[in-house]
Amino acid sequence: MSGAHEAVLAIDVGGTSMKGAVVTRDGRPLHVDRRPTDPGGDTIAAIVGHLHDLSAVAAAAGATVVGAGVVTPGMIDEEDGTVVYASNLDWRDVPLRALLTRAAGFPVVTGHDVRTAGLAEQLFGAARGVSDFLLVTIGTGVAAALVTAGRPVVGAGGAAGEFGHIPMVPGGEACTCGQRGCLEVYASGAGLTRRYAARTGVQLPAEAVVARLGGDDAADAVWADAVAVLAQGLATATLLMDPTTFVLGGGFTAAGDALFDPLRARLSEGLAWRPAPPVRVAQLGSEAGWIGAAALAFRSAGLGEAVRGWEPLAFSAG
Repeated sequence: MSGAHEAVLAIDVGGTSMKGAVVTRDGRPLHVDRRPTDPGGDTIAAIVGHLHDLSAVAAAAGATVVGAGVVTPGMIDEEDGTVVYASNLDWRDVPLRALLTRAAGFPVVTGHDVRTAGLAEQLFGAARGVSDFLLVTIGTGVAAALVTAGRPVVGAGGAAGEFGHIPMVPGGEACTCGQRGCLEVYASGAGLTRRYAARTGVQLPAEAVVARLGGDDAADAVWADAVAVLAQGLATATLLMDPTTFVLGGGFTAAGDALFDPLRARLSEGLAWRPAPPVRVAQLGSEAGWIGAAALAFRSAGLGEAVRGWEPLAFSAG
């Protein structure tokens, strides 16, 4: 079978769902699906089952699977693929790479979900051609991928990028991590919902709070806090990392101009002696995890040159 028919499997594991894909050597997704992660059951077995199902799809399409990429949240030992700790999967010291490779019967490379999304944005999205940037994903919580000189910053324990747990408000509101005043307490979907409910007694999803801006004092107040804290976080990262660009992804960015206009202004105000880096919207959205996982898998299989030829528009075929 020719190299054009080689494919990898890619899975992006989240706390509640995981997205999987079969991707050919030329970057075409033959198949993309989503299914529950089932954190209350056997998550490893669920991932293995997903790999087997995707492998069957590849075989039915006449493709030869040369490997797989599986990315997850948490603190990850990049050397041996152990997930040291992942709170939303209830994992501690899980030898994920070894378990999946043994169960799948072909090589499986593992990685961190947000850092892998950063790789995808760097190769095919909003950070294409940029060697120093931060991808900040803002959804229920907040995390970041830090890239400098073209390489991701992993950290001594695999925990670099916990942007949401940087304390921003001294003596501020309690965070689930045990600290106080963390960025994601104020600037996240969950934080916005909780803080609006504390003021009004009304439980609304973050997008509904945003929809009330300009006509609801409580919505305006919690949103102003969110923007101010996020801008402070980006200003701190600017002075620490000196990035070329910020890329923001996650559900929070659906607010559009209501987020980006005041955020850019506050960021500029917070940097007295230097210009603010541009703040861009992530282009690959929720697809970035599996796209990056596919790239990792081809690189691990010694086929990294194929990835360099992928066209971003090919991903829309899935």
